[in-house]
Amino acid sequence: MYIAITPQKLGQGYSNSVSDYVAYLNKENEGLEQENQESFFNQSEDQISSEKVISEIDSNTAKLKKREPKFYSIVISPSQRELKKIANNPVALKAYTRELMKCYADSFYRDKPITVDQIKYYAKIEHERTYRGFEKEVVENAPYRKRIAKLENDIRKVMRGELVGNIKKLKAEIKQLQNEAPHQINAKMIVAGMKKEGNQSHIHIIVSRKDMTNTFSLSPGSKYKASEVEMHGKKVQRGFHRDEFYEKSEKIFDRLFKYERNFVETYTAKKSLVKNPMLFRMLLGNLPTSEKALALKLLSKTGMRVPSIPTNKVQLALKVFHRLRRGIQKAMEAGSIGI
Repeated sequence: MYIAITPQKLGQGYSNSVSDYVAYLNKENEGLEQENQESFFNQSEDQISSEKVISEIDSNTAKLKKREPKFYSIVISPSQRELKKIANNPVALKAYTRELMKCYADSFYRDKPITVDQIKYYAKIEHERTYRGFEKEVVENAPYRKRIAKLENDIRKVMRGELVGNIKKLKAEIKQLQNEAPHQINAKMIVAGMKKEGNQSHIHIIVSRKDMTNTFSLSPGSKYKASEVEMHGKKVQRGFHRDEFYEKSEKIFDRLFKYERNFVETYTAKKSLVKNPMLFRMLLGNLPTSEKALALKLLSKTGMRVPSIPTNKVQLALKVFHRLRRGIQKAMEAGSIGI
């Protein structure tokens, strides 16, 4: 499970309205019959129009400054293993989202508990994902793409008479490079923007910065960690339990769908691998044999060679875990749903 919380993008090129983001989320519906399109939903409604989402989010901004985010985006990306468990079922994904948003509300640190009924949000399921420039497959194919681009440019120069060369031979070289690229889908080299294979369902959630009554702010941003501040001579609780939210989100999925989560699938494990690789390797090495075997299998899906880990506490090469850590960190940043 990968979950990302990001504030509204502000600055040149970005609108103060949520309309651009809603339009982006509607692209997958283009060309589909009405009955096959995915609509927005919230805690109580299933068929919500884009117009209503834009109107409700844009008008719920009382007393927010121009440079403050008006909404937050939450992206929930279940792994292929998790999607397989629920048979990639949109109904199950909606049920999970609604339970998750109860946890989201409960994660705010306030003098009085926040409930999901106070959260103004709209969610939408998407079924496709595309490769981005920093993902492993694109990066490892980049040298081939660079050489192909040069050959294509040479062909144009030959056609204009600026270079002497054999166009047929140059095209054959391009074809060979395309075939030699290490990562391909249906005999086509993977490049940025290409659609990923397999189950790629994920959920986008637009959450208003203000509560349902448009009177107070609810900010889950990283700089709003749970803390106490003094306002008007009185201590006030504020902030958001982010780690707690991530950890509980996994437990909710496991409880709802009776999912048996492996150690390396947990937010705690991913965080320890990035922050404390020594602790990660110790915990991994202490797993029961069957769980350890599955953990290594899941880790291998990052594309890295993972050495077998003996059942005793033999020290493993730190450089291996530094490599694993970098891979997991990139997967977390990319929103990869492969682990």
